[in-house]
Amino acid sequence: MGTLTETLPHTGGYLITEEAGDISREAVVVASGEGKLRPGTVLAKLTADGKHVVYDNAGTDGSETAAAILWDGVDATAADAPAVVTARLATVNAAELVWKDGLDAAGKTAGLADLATRFIIAR
Repeated sequence: MGTLTETLPHTGGYLITEEAGDISREAVVVASGEGKLRPGTVLAKLTADGKHVVYDNAGTDGSETAAAILWDGVDATAADAPAVVTARLATVNAAELVWKDGLDAAGKTAGLADLATRFIIAR
């Protein structure tokens, strides 16, 4: 019998609850150059063009404010990529969130506080 390999994280696997219908989700554009992003990646919205990038608490261009969580994986390596995010009114599993490599505990705490202002609550 063959071996099955499970790819993690799963699409929307971070989600505990969300509002009925599609009020919690939003279609966005992930900026070119962000690379291959996994579901559950915490994103920020750039001030200049409104595109989404990986949240970086040390940023100064809008990337320093967590604004959404990526619903499904995208490849924004060489071009902008359309994506769906959890943008509001949801409860998420904090252990399932994907953060920028090297982001420290203070940066994650700040990101979770940013998400809470959008009524995205981590448990």
